[in-house]
Amino acid sequence: MNHEGGVKRLDADLDGEGLVIGVVVSRFNEAVVDALLDNCVRELAELGVRAADISVVSVPGALEIPLALQAMAQTDRYDALVALGAVIRGETYHFEIVAETSAAGIQRVQLDTGVPVANGVLTTDTDEQAEARLEKGAEAARVAIEMTNLLRAIDDE
Repeated sequence: MNHEGGVKRLDADLDGEGLVIGVVVSRFNEAVVDALLDNCVRELAELGVRAADISVVSVPGALEIPLALQAMAQTDRYDALVALGAVIRGETYHFEIVAETSAAGIQRVQLDTGVPVANGVLTTDTDEQAEARLEKGAEAARVAIEMTNLLRAIDDE
């Protein structure tokens, strides 16, 4: 915590030591999601999360991610959760439905349960755009850890 000018400020804390993280991955667009997962797990390890403290659950597609996240959050075993998937625009309106519905569901899980959920579900127009955003797996790992530590710091204030 920083007390600059008398103002309390909670700064980013990316120390993942001792945290238990759950990751839900969609099998749709599997090659992209596998790369997102690799980047996520690698970043979690670099930030101090032990491999034994990372659980990965696989679901058919992005629409199923929120239910799996909710089930995991309700166990009280996870400090934070990460959602990983890839919704790539096709020729129909289905893209908008899946992108918006899955994002709303992911947000709802964290607000309803109080467990931080990092949204690493890509929504892109092309496969090439998805492949150019694979770093979002690592970014989601950082978000999960930072938000967990932030909520703890707020509780400790």
